[in-house]
Amino acid sequence: MSEKVDTSNETSVATKDGLGSAPKAIIKNVDMSEEMQQESVDIASHALEKFNVEKDIAAQIKKEFDRRHGPTWHVVVGKNFGSYVTHETKHFIYFYVGSLAILIWKS
Repeated sequence: MSEKVDTSNETSVATKDGLGSAPKAIIKNVDMSEEMQQESVDIASHALEKFNVEKDIAAQIKKEFDRRHGPTWHVVVGKNFGSYVTHETKHFIYFYVGSLAILIWKS
């Protein structure tokens, strides 16, 4: 397990459909393969299309990650929160879609 605290990295990832209908994801901090980063953005974008309540968005993302990659994933979705988490190596991402922050990690 490793701790992630450096937020100096920032990249932009487009949603998979490439149609520009959804805002791009701005990745603030990541310890994850590029393939899984794209998958994270795609899963989150789908949840954002399906749900309006942050708790429901987080639940959908968590369930999908648990299904695809096995337990135990954790997800926080919101506009105003602080965090300090311990995660498995290569299983952490923190990004924004529009004004909504999404934090996903496995422990």
